[in-house]
Amino acid sequence: MTTRSDVEFAGEDGVTLRGWLFLPDAPGPRPAITMAHGYAGVKEQGLEPFAEAFADAGFVVLVHDHRTFGASDGTPRQDVDPWRQIADWRRAITFLEARPEVDPERIGLWGTSYAGGHAIVLGATDRRLKAVVAQVPTISGVEQGLRRVPPDAVAALEQAFAEDDRAVGRGEPPRRQTIVSADPAVPASYRAPDAVAFYLQDIPEGSWENQVTVRSTRAARMYEPGSWISRVSPTPLLLVVALNDTITVTDLALTAYERALQPKGLELIPGGHFDPYVAEFARSSAAARSWFEQHLS
Repeated sequence: MTTRSDVEFAGEDGVTLRGWLFLPDAPGPRPAITMAHGYAGVKEQGLEPFAEAFADAGFVVLVHDHRTFGASDGTPRQDVDPWRQIADWRRAITFLEARPEVDPERIGLWGTSYAGGHAIVLGATDRRLKAVVAQVPTISGVEQGLRRVPPDAVAALEQAFAEDDRAVGRGEPPRRQTIVSADPAVPASYRAPDAVAFYLQDIPEGSWENQVTVRSTRAARMYEPGSWISRVSPTPLLLVVALNDTITVTDLALTAYERALQPKGLELIPGGHFDPYVAEFARSSAAARSWFEQHLS
């Protein structure tokens, strides 16, 4: 039987981060896995089933909300800064190391989508990690932007970035936009029906807001976690890639996998970006669980 409790710990600059700690009904100290969600997501959006699957296999599992999102503190709210999220995630590793239930020499990391990119960076730069899983990971903000933003919309997007910078320079709060909307007249990060369905899934009221700072988009377009992938070795790296991913883009992930060094693994999942969470959850979770069992147990 697995138990789940609420926990909190200090992030990189003292910001309080909050999440869930899953403890298996097994004698410790146990191997552990630290998890977090992707772009503007919170732990309630599909992460608990993964955490439970890992905990049922005997792992201690920590799932935290990124700063400025969900239960975690931080301002301005709904602001995605990849490098601050990465710095905070190191503190999550430190938090797990200090838990009496955890074997500090057997800690793995699971990240998905935008945080799949973080998993690559952390795998390359934090040798406390003994295994890494990056599910449908962001590889290149530049290339994703070229694929997903029509050329005739780029000028307006750059203008929005400039106006936001000028507003902040005047002392105004950062400007915001919708995360998901099917209405083409509404500026939004995602419009695809599967993205709208995923982000707007039924979760406890107040857990998530459908907005993000405009500057989060600029940061995403500057973020290149794939450039770190050859440096993850010798830490074992598993990429879970959706075959029809138009969000983080399948061919970018497959090309990045070729640049990765051994030990590495690749799990190909039918469907689009969100299928590993839903329709293909059994397959994606089993692949990750097997990877952690192989390299942490």
